[in-house]
Amino acid sequence: MRGKFITFEGIDGAGKSTHIDWVAARLRARAGIPAVVTTREPGGTPLGEDLRQLLLHRTMHLETEALLMFAARREHIAEVIDPALARGEWVISDRFTDATFAYQGGGRGLPTQRLEVLEDWVQAGLQPDLTLLFDVPLETASERLAGARAPDKFEAESRAFFQRTRDEYLRRAAAAPGRFRVIDATRSIDAIREELEQIIATL
Repeated sequence: MRGKFITFEGIDGAGKSTHIDWVAARLRARAGIPAVVTTREPGGTPLGEDLRQLLLHRTMHLETEALLMFAARREHIAEVIDPALARGEWVISDRFTDATFAYQGGGRGLPTQRLEVLEDWVQAGLQPDLTLLFDVPLETASERLAGARAPDKFEAESRAFFQRTRDEYLRRAAAAPGRFRVIDATRSIDAIREELEQIIATL
């Protein structure tokens, strides 16, 4: 039996990464799931991690950025995601293609049609079974990021950039309600995890 593919999404500072290991542990404790793989984008493979460093820290043309995101994703799918799903394992990824549509599309303004062509080519129909979108107002995200560490080039972007990115995330969630669950990430960790428990119980 093919495994399940779960993605975590949200703007920088939404707090999604706080919950990934917790969800993975809950799933590992469930009978019938042979293994749970946690991974991230960009990254997830040795090549992907090298590309991650370029993508997060090097200035480049917008189209180059999008192409490198999908290059890292192709390697990620081929080396990690597809093999794990074929073995019946569950995969949890910190970001996937929705992030590219939100950041490079919504935030940076790359036409959606170009991203859709790359998505069709690179993913060959692969989509997450469930996408958890952690949503917070920009003020909350900024407060959480303040002083945490030196920001990467995305975290250092303008308020307007993050507003466009958040808007695109919410637009995609509204367009695919069967796949997305929008999490109000302004609440306490315990309240969020109570909701996550209910969501994953339905998988």
